[in-house]
Amino acid sequence: MYAAPVDLSFKNISSLTDTWIEEPNSGLRPLKKNSEMKYLSCSLRLNNNNITELHDLQKTVSHFLAQPAHLTWLDLSFNKITHIDHVLCELRELRVLYLHGNSIFILSEVDRLGVLPHLHTITLHGNVIETNKAYRNRVITVLPRLKTMDFSAITRQERVLAKIWHQSNSRCRSSKVDQ
Repeated sequence: MYAAPVDLSFKNISSLTDTWIEEPNSGLRPLKKNSEMKYLSCSLRLNNNNITELHDLQKTVSHFLAQPAHLTWLDLSFNKITHIDHVLCELRELRVLYLHGNSIFILSEVDRLGVLPHLHTITLHGNVIETNKAYRNRVITVLPRLKTMDFSAITRQERVLAKIWHQSNSRCRSSKVDQ
């Protein structure tokens, strides 16, 4: 299903519940609806808003999409999100997740996304976590199925370096515990 994305970008949305009264932006391809007036799409754009919390994400996806379980592409870039909420881990078919340009500051929260079996593309640049020296190595290690990160292909060499980084870090942590 390669229908047009449901586009709720640039709507000045602060809370996901605010989206429920919004009409999606019209794009080049028309949005199609089913008999229940839900959109026949597997993509949702919520970028360039003021969203801070994601706890109503499942309800929002269900509100707009005819098949919410088939959400494969989610754009939450350029909002005010500070944490990678567990609700993202419930989107089992998610393949592409844009989180760049937010305020995510705890690098270890990326680990949560490791449960998403099909996630192959993620953007996290423009968040506070990007300043961590281990940023790219950590993300590549905890999300081993990634093909693209921050709009850049992950090379074989990066995977090798990330694996070495991970093994080195694991040894350092275990030796500190032993002491």
